[in-house]
Amino acid sequence: MEAVQRRLERAILALAAERGPDKTICPSEAAREVGGDGWRDLMGPARSAARELARRGRVVVTSRGEVLSPEEEWRGPVRIGVVTGG
Repeated sequence: MEAVQRRLERAILALAAERGPDKTICPSEAAREVGGDGWRDLMGPARSAARELARRGRVVVTSRGEVLSPEEEWRGPVRIGVVTGG
């Protein structure tokens, strides 16, 4: 699963960068990119990959416009965006 985790992280970073600094992606987009027809099985791992990237400061994860902490429980839909310089 470690290889899948790395592939999901790369997909998240690439998709978010492609989308640009003012837009976000859904974890399902990375799951689809990596998992093809079996993407639904990768939803949990995609959220885990987003959490790990957020811990490292590579992405920001939001829900309803609020930034989520990678250390707290996430409920409901989340969006992933690139971190921009401030």
